Amino acid sequence: MEQIAPFQPGFGLGQKVVGLQPMEGGKWAVQSENGETVLAGAVVIAGGLGCFEPRKPDLPGLAALEGRGVSYMVRDPEQFRGRRVVLAGGGDSALDWTLQLADIAGELTLVHRNQAFRGAPESAARVQALADAGRIRLLTSTALISLGANAEGNLAMVTVQGQGKEPFHLQADDLVPLYGLTPQLGPIAEWGLALEASAIQVNTENFQTSVPGIFAIGDINTYPGKLKLILSGFHEAALMAHGAYRYIHGGAKPSFKYTTVTGVAGL
Repeated sequence: MEQIAPFQPGFGLGQKVVGLQPMEGGKWAVQSENGETVLAGAVVIAGGLGCFEPRKPDLPGLAALEGRGVSYMVRDPEQFRGRRVVLAGGGDSALDWTLQLADIAGELTLVHRNQAFRGAPESAARVQALADAGRIRLLTSTALISLGANAEGNLAMVTVQGQGKEPFHLQADDLVPLYGLTPQLGPIAEWGLALEASAIQVNTENFQTSVPGIFAIGDINTYPGKLKLILSGFHEAALMAHGAYRYIHGGAKPSFKYTTVTGVAGL
């Protein structure tokens, strides 16, 4: 922050870019999810592997119940106090939240599609102990089958099925599938950029994408010989900065300066 301070940059933190529109003169209008728009001479995408989103179970009607009983993380354990809660998963998150919510939820069920857990053995043993004591319901080798809603459109029931058994219903106010996260390009995939295996193709001369004025650096891009290293990202950023300068200034070559001479890193 100290190094960049002399350039007086603007920051838009805690926002997600959802739109990118071309403007006159080769500029771009960058639109955020809160309705703000920034006019940019060039755009640099440095999105890492993308936007991490929860892995969702393949259940009919799931989307309609999101926010109406179905959620993918526990933001505030107290919101589940006294409620009938079904957790699904077999990793550390599922085990840890089972232990956390055992004394908060009115009824707590953990559903895992396999027999063994992937999480820490100590946590798995503690969860098993809770089940043996009758404090929670533990259903292993069991899969989620379907969901049911009440007249108000909120979650009311989760149907599950054990291996080799008949499906049965669990009365539920909340379902929290904890199947981990997966990176997605999100809105970036809709901007008309050339992609390869969920990564943005770039020209290694200046790390410009297939669309003039849009650049991509770091793990979000791909090119022959790509190495996903921080060192490579810095190299890409330096070449991109020179390329973006030339794009904004009609091909003019930047005046290259060094911190050892000026005391400030800059072009």
